[in-house]
Amino acid sequence: MISLTKQNSTNTFCISEKQHTHTKTKKKTTHSTPENLQVLFEDNHIIVVNKRPGDIVQGDKTGDTPLSEITKAYLAKKYNKPGAVYLGVVHRLDRPTSGVIVFARTSKALPRLNKSFAERETKKTYWAVVKNPPPKDSDTLTHYLKRNPKQNKSYANTKEVPESKKAILHYHVLKKMQRYVALEIRLETGRHHQIRAQLASINCPIKGDLKYGFDRSNKDGSIHLHARKLSFIHPVKKQEITITAPLPQDILWENCITK
Repeated sequence: MISLTKQNSTNTFCISEKQHTHTKTKKKTTHSTPENLQVLFEDNHIIVVNKRPGDIVQGDKTGDTPLSEITKAYLAKKYNKPGAVYLGVVHRLDRPTSGVIVFARTSKALPRLNKSFAERETKKTYWAVVKNPPPKDSDTLTHYLKRNPKQNKSYANTKEVPESKKAILHYHVLKKMQRYVALEIRLETGRHHQIRAQLASINCPIKGDLKYGFDRSNKDGSIHLHARKLSFIHPVKKQEITITAPLPQDILWENCITK
C-alpha cells in the first residue's frame, strides 16, 4: 500500500519512489496489462498510473488496446464491477514515452481536471536522455512550433510563422554520462511533440527518437523521455497532489539516479 505524506506548508501529498514497490516487475516489459498496471495513486475520483513506453493512452488507428481500457479492466476486476466502468481521459503522452498519466474516475472529476490542465494549473516535469550536451547547463527555450499533420511532426522556429504556436520550456542538466546527457525539463506550455522538437532544434535529440534526429531507434521502440513528476489540484478535495513516476527498467535510466 502506498502511504501519503502531508506537507503542512503547501498542503501537498507526495508519493516517493521508495514507497512505490508493489507494482515493480521482475523483468522489463513495454506494455501494461490489468495485471501489471503500475498504479501510483488511486481514490474514488481519480487514478494515476505509470505509462509504459509501448502503451497508447487512447484508442487510435492501430487498434491496439489503449491504456484507458486496460485501466478500466483493472478497476472492474479490483472492485468486482459487473457493468461498464467510467474512466475519463484527461491528457496524453506520446506512445514511445513513459510516465505519469491521470484518469478521471467520475463525470464530476473529468471537467474539473480538463479545466485545470487547459488553464495550465499543473506542473509537469520530464526527464530525457539526449545525444549531445546542450549549449548551456541550464536554459529556457522559446520557439514557435508548426505541426505537420501528414508527417505527425512539429517543427521549431525561432520566429513566429503562420499557424505556429509559442512553446516554452526550461531545462537543466541532471547528469553527464560517457555518451549521453540526462536533462530535467519543466514545461511552461504543452504543444505537440514540444520537448522532442525543441531539444532537437538545439542539437540534442532524445535517445531513440528517429523522427527528431537520433541516429538509431531503441530496440523496444521507446524513446528516452519520461514524464517524471506531475503536480495538480485534486478535482474534489482541492488539495495539491504531486506524483513521481518510477523510471523504466533500463541501464541508462538507472545511471541517471546513481552517483
